[in-house]
Amino acid sequence: MESEFLSWLRARLPEHPRLSLGPGDDAAVLNMQPGAGCVLTSDLLSEGTDFESPPGDWGKVGRKALAMNLSDLAAMAAQPLAALVSVLLPRIGGLAIAQQIYDGMCPLVAEFDIPIAGGDTNSWEGPAVVSVTAVGQTTEHGLWLRSGARPLDRVLVTGSLGGSILGHHFDFVPRVREALLLNARYRIHAATDISDGLSLDLANILAASQVGATLDTGRIPISPAARRVARTVGGTPLEHALGDGEDFELILIVPPDEAPRLLSDQPLPVPLTQIGHIIPQPGLWERQADGSRTPLQPRGYRH
Repeated sequence: MESEFLSWLRARLPEHPRLSLGPGDDAAVLNMQPGAGCVLTSDLLSEGTDFESPPGDWGKVGRKALAMNLSDLAAMAAQPLAALVSVLLPRIGGLAIAQQIYDGMCPLVAEFDIPIAGGDTNSWEGPAVVSVTAVGQTTEHGLWLRSGARPLDRVLVTGSLGGSILGHHFDFVPRVREALLLNARYRIHAATDISDGLSLDLANILAASQVGATLDTGRIPISPAARRVARTVGGTPLEHALGDGEDFELILIVPPDEAPRLLSDQPLPVPLTQIGHIIPQPGLWERQADGSRTPLQPRGYRH
């Protein structure tokens, strides 16, 4: 299967100027800008854990596998350069599955100009596994980290949150362009993407920065999908916005004097919303209408 698949793949993938040597040899050769830092991220999806078995559309699985990595690069304001894709497939029907997975990636390859530089294929008696490693590079504006939040900073999010299981977890758009624009025009102290849940991913920033945060939960932008999920499976729309995960929006920690300009400009194709602020006291808190605070337990997907 491998030789037949590689022949199909080489015919399918266009040449790219960023690759001085693409798939076909033992390794690929990537051209990088002088002085730029190399940013690496990797995600793995397995059948039966990360998607249903068998999925209705293998192309969606392929798209998601690449999009998740692009979201990680966006969370650090890194420019995507290339991706490596490895697949472990069932022995029966594996070639067709592999082709669908790569076909699902191709629109993102074109949209974000990120060539597939290579990877690996194998087969076994178990379920399908898709692993993607994305390579990015720093820009002249530097990187976003989780560890830069400071007391009095504002907590902002892009888009709306919750209910991703209704389809958004497959068709989301990684916020790569948005992150690069924000990094070029505004000061951002810390950031991450919302993969495991708003409250849990924000808690990761707080732990890395050794600070806490107070959320005005009434300001959290709740998606229509979160309201539909709440009606069908229970819980409140707010609970789904706080903990569903796989929204793949951005959490941005912004200096207090920069947040008003950012909120006034609204420079993105999706809304920016301020939902809280950073405090010195560790932990995550919900601010009540009378100004008092109550602890807010982070919720989301724990690996």
